[in-house]
Amino acid sequence: MGVLRLLRKTNIFAKLSPIQKARLVRLLRESGKVVGYMGDGINDSPSLTNSDVGISVDTAVDIAKEAADIILLEKDLNVLLDGVTEGRRTFVNLMKYVKLATSFNFGEVVSVIIASVLLPFLPETPIQLLVESLLYDFGQLTLPFDHVDKETLQQPKIFSIKSLKNFMFFMGPLSSAFDMLVFASLWFIFQVREVALFQTIWFSYSITSNLVGMHIIRTAKLPFIQSNAHKAVYISSISLIIIGILVPFTALGNWIGLVPIDIKYIFLIFIITILYCFVAIFAKKIYIKKYHEWI
Repeated sequence: MGVLRLLRKTNIFAKLSPIQKARLVRLLRESGKVVGYMGDGINDSPSLTNSDVGISVDTAVDIAKEAADIILLEKDLNVLLDGVTEGRRTFVNLMKYVKLATSFNFGEVVSVIIASVLLPFLPETPIQLLVESLLYDFGQLTLPFDHVDKETLQQPKIFSIKSLKNFMFFMGPLSSAFDMLVFASLWFIFQVREVALFQTIWFSYSITSNLVGMHIIRTAKLPFIQSNAHKAVYISSISLIIIGILVPFTALGNWIGLVPIDIKYIFLIFIITILYCFVAIFAKKIYIKKYHEWI
């Protein structure tokens, strides 16, 4: 405990033996830190092995290079800085995709189960569900190009199943609740009893809400105001939302059982999507306050 307290209070350690260095690296990892170690000598090999990421140089002794995970070919620490930054950016964008996919898919599964019990027909056929998923997956494929908030690059991140589960069980039911709002509006307010029309409206709504929701999830800040996505993300989102609205008017839509919809239903789709955005932003603040993280 004394050593761990010393580690928290001290930034620089000097004149350490190889065993002491290796012990410090091990204790840092055991305390939950992500540890990188850089060395080029024989005495550095235990610490290189104990660290999460061992870094050496091309001119190092053979045993150090064997123990290292990364070998720098240039004598420039900026290469290391660029690599760390790019690695963190890649990880954050990967987690955007994973959390987006798991939460929306979980919410949609819940919606389908509930609707299948309450409605006298399926809210969406399997082929419609596959086409819908394919369309908004194309939008999510642009996330590797997305901008990353500077705050998310300040500290290394570790993939956590617990964090993923928390996010899925928090945001998934929220998207499902708005699916239920769409179902209730169509059934009780608009008195929609035609199966194809009901399925078409939910098809277009799911694509629209998921692609707009992607912008809510991609940042802990206010989307469109405090944090802007890469132009490729904007272009794909807008294009695929338009496609999602227009597919029911095409031969492809007719082939998978969709029908053209009136303008009032298109307004309904966008109104509920905008309402979802406001509620999701508020829910995001609650989530961050509770779990002290977002992506």
